[in-house]
Amino acid sequence: MVKHQPLQVYEKQVFVSFVTGIYGCRWKRYQRSQDDSSRWECTWFVILCSSFLLLLFWAYFWLVAQNDFNEFNWLVYNRSGEWRDETIPILASTTVGFSYITFLLILALFHISLGQQLNLYWVHKIGVLATLLTTISGVISVDDVWGDEWDILLVSLQSTAPFLHIGALVTVTAISWLVAGYVVRRERSNFQVTMLLIYMVILLAVYLAPLAFTCPCIMDRHSLGPRPDIIGRRGAPMLAPENTMVSFNRALQYGASSLEADVTISVDGFPFLMRDRTLKRTTDVRKVFPGRQYEDASFFNWTEIRSLNAGQWFLETDPYWTVESLTARDRSRIGNQTVCSLLEMLRLAARTNSSALLNVRRPPPEHPRYRSWFMDTLWAVQKAGISQKRVRTVTWTPDTDRGRVRGLQQTANEKLSVEDIRRRGITSLTLHYSKASHKDLQEFLANNVSVTVYPVNEPWLYSILWCSGVPSVSSDAPQVLRKVPYPIWLMSRTAYNFIWITSDLVSIALVIGIFGFQNYHMIRWRMRGMQTYNPEQIMLSAVARRSSRDVNIMKEKLIFSGAALTGCHSLKLDTTKQVNNGLSSTEELCLYPENGYATYSHGDLGH
Repeated sequence: MVKHQPLQVYEKQVFVSFVTGIYGCRWKRYQRSQDDSSRWECTWFVILCSSFLLLLFWAYFWLVAQNDFNEFNWLVYNRSGEWRDETIPILASTTVGFSYITFLLILALFHISLGQQLNLYWVHKIGVLATLLTTISGVISVDDVWGDEWDILLVSLQSTAPFLHIGALVTVTAISWLVAGYVVRRERSNFQVTMLLIYMVILLAVYLAPLAFTCPCIMDRHSLGPRPDIIGRRGAPMLAPENTMVSFNRALQYGASSLEADVTISVDGFPFLMRDRTLKRTTDVRKVFPGRQYEDASFFNWTEIRSLNAGQWFLETDPYWTVESLTARDRSRIGNQTVCSLLEMLRLAARTNSSALLNVRRPPPEHPRYRSWFMDTLWAVQKAGISQKRVRTVTWTPDTDRGRVRGLQQTANEKLSVEDIRRRGITSLTLHYSKASHKDLQEFLANNVSVTVYPVNEPWLYSILWCSGVPSVSSDAPQVLRKVPYPIWLMSRTAYNFIWITSDLVSIALVIGIFGFQNYHMIRWRMRGMQTYNPEQIMLSAVARRSSRDVNIMKEKLIFSGAALTGCHSLKLDTTKQVNNGLSSTEELCLYPENGYATYSHGDLGH
C-alpha cells in the first residue's frame, strides 16, 4: 500500500536566517539544526555571558566614576608626565565592546528561544576573546593606578540600588521563559534540577535584595535638610584654569559660597596657589626657565613665579572640552592669566563675603621657610582683611604643628572619632566621599561637627549627600550643581515598600504563569503523541523513527532545486533497513513546482 503525504510547504524565515546568519554564519536553511548544542558551543555561550557581565560592571564603573575624571587624569599625569584626557579612549572602547557583546548575547538568546543549535562563528569567537582580555587588562590597570576608586561603586548604590533592583527583577523574570522551556520540554536530568535550583536561588536573592539597601533619599520629604553649600574647588576648573582669579570669579558667579585653594610657600616666603609639585603642567615654565621645569615650585621666588603665564595651557590642552564654548573675550582673559597669590584670592573672598578653605602644603625640610610656613600663611590672611573665622586650613602636618597656627579655623582631612576631634581642637572635617558613610555623617552631625565632603561633581552624589544632611560640599563643577535645586529623587519609606512588594508579587505571578504555560503545552504535545511541525525541520511522519540529519539535508536540497524537477523522483532511503516495528520501507519524494509544494510516498514491503 502506498501512502502520499504532503511535506512542509517552504516558507522564507527571514528573521531566523538573520539570527543564525549573523551569529554563526548559517545563512542557508539546510545549514541550520535543532539538535542539542555541543559542549564546546555551550562553553562559548558561558564565555559570552561572562564577558557581558564583566563589561556591564566595567561600563557601570565608568558611568559613576565620571565624578572623578579630573582626579584620574591627574594621577595619570603624575605617572607619565604628560597631560591627556585618558578617559576618552577608555569610554570609546567600552561602548564599542559592550554594544558588540550585548548584540551577540541577544542573538544567542534568540537561538535558545527558537530551538536553534548554538554555533558561534570563529570571527566572533576571536572578537569575544579580544574584548574579554582587553576588559580584564583594563580592570587590572585601574586597580593599579586608581585602586581607591572602586569605593565609588558602593557609594553609588545609595542612589542607584532601587532602580537596579527593578532592572534585575525584569531580567530574571524574562529569563524564566528560557529556564522553563529548558526544564519542562526535556527529559528530567540532574543538570536540569541543578539549573532550576540555581535560578530559584537567584530569583529569591533579587526579591529580598532591598532589605540590604541603604538609601538616604528614601525618607520623608519633610525631614529633608537645607541645600548643602557649594565650595568652588580651585574655583571652577572646568570653565577656567584652576587656581586663577578667573576661575574663582566663575565659581562665585555659579553660586559657590566658599573658595578652596592649594597653597604653596615660595622660597622668599610668599604664599601662592599651585596644585602640582612642579610648575610644568599649568605654566610656561619650560619656555621661561627651560632648565627648571622639574624643580619643586616652592624653590622659585615670587618674582619668578609671577612672570609665568598660567592660562595658555588651558586653551591649548582643553582638558575639559569646554574651550569652544568660551567667547573671544573669555579666551583673551584666560590667555593672560598669571599665577595667583593667596593674598589676591583672600581679598576676593573678603569682597564677596565668602569663606575660604586652604590646603596648605608644607615645604620640604631643605626649604628656607620650612619652619615659618604657617606664619607666612597667617600674614596673608591678616593682610587680606578677611575675618579669620571665615578661613579654614587643612594642613598636612603632624598634630604637634597644629597648635602653632593660632587664630585660624582648623579642619582635618581624615575621619576621626568625636573624642579625637574634641581633643585636638578641630572645628570641622573635610572628608573624601568614600570615607563619609551615612552612619558616620549622622554621628558627626549629631555632635555638632561640621563636615565638608569632596569631590562632588555629579548630581546623583550631591543628592545623596543632601539627603544625608551634609552642610557643604567641595566641587570642581559648581556650574553643574547649580542646576540641582532638589534631590534628583526622593521617596518615602512607605511608597518604596509598596513599589518593592508590588513588583515582587507581579514577578512571582509572571514566573508561575510562564512555567504553567510551558508545562501545559508540553502536556498537550504528549497527549497528541506527536510534535507540532516546525518550518525549520522537514520530517517524515509516516514512519515511527525520525530521519537522520543527512537525509533531511538531502531532501531539503532537492526541494530547493525543484525548478529543475518535475513529477516524482525516488530517493533510496535505506530500503532494506528494518524499523523497530519490523517493517521495511521505501520512500518516494514528489515535487510539483507549479503547485509550490512537495509530497512523499512511503510503501510498506510487508512484515
